[in-house]
Amino acid sequence: MNRRRILPIATALLAVMLAGCNPQLVDEGDAKPSGAAGSSASAAAPSGAGGGGPAEGGLSLVDALAKIPAGVEKREGYERDSFKHWVDEDDDGCETRAEVLLAEATTKPEQGERCALTGGGWSSYYDEVEVTEARKLDIDHMVPLAEAWDSGAYDWTAERRQAYANDLGAERSLVAVTAKSNRSKSDKDPATWLPPADAAHCTYGADWTGTKLRWGLTADDKERAALLKLAEACPDTTVQYKVAK
Repeated sequence: MNRRRILPIATALLAVMLAGCNPQLVDEGDAKPSGAAGSSASAAAPSGAGGGGPAEGGLSLVDALAKIPAGVEKREGYERDSFKHWVDEDDDGCETRAEVLLAEATTKPEQGERCALTGGGWSSYYDEVEVTEARKLDIDHMVPLAEAWDSGAYDWTAERRQAYANDLGAERSLVAVTAKSNRSKSDKDPATWLPPADAAHCTYGADWTGTKLRWGLTADDKERAALLKLAEACPDTTVQYKVAK
């Protein structure tokens, strides 16, 4: 049984501190076309990852950002299909999408044949909207697939890209959010998009930064500048992560 299915988000081991299998109708956005050129912790929303990283106390957001290597984005060759996702990695009948929905439910849904989910409740932290139908939620890759490609995944094996796209080892690599907020985000980085809920900004910045560190992804100048500006407003936010194997 996957760890995410038995640990609620509220008790996630890797968290932002002190600041607080129904198919998806339309897949979550990272919608920049192939070949195109190439965020604050609410008290309830943890951040982190699973795999070797900083000490237990974590890093300040500023210090965590300093550990992200600089890079120039490379979009050439990107195809969404390069990241095989929504697989059943533990052969329990539930694909990744359903695993995230089960882990993040505030009210547990009923689980039917082939992991079909009915009922239940979720809280979308991007926009503070309560949702009672799984089909109205997207599972967002915290760092979108296209952004991951731009930032280093273009040089990964197919197996590593699949691991990234289905990362259940970190509580915030994948998050269940409203379709509206996710498609507004698309594949934008924090220089051009932050969650509509102001209370989510510190959490989002920490989640984004932790995901980039977990997977060894780079940041370009505009992205880093935006995150540093965000960090100024989030002095008590800490980032914990573990490097993905």
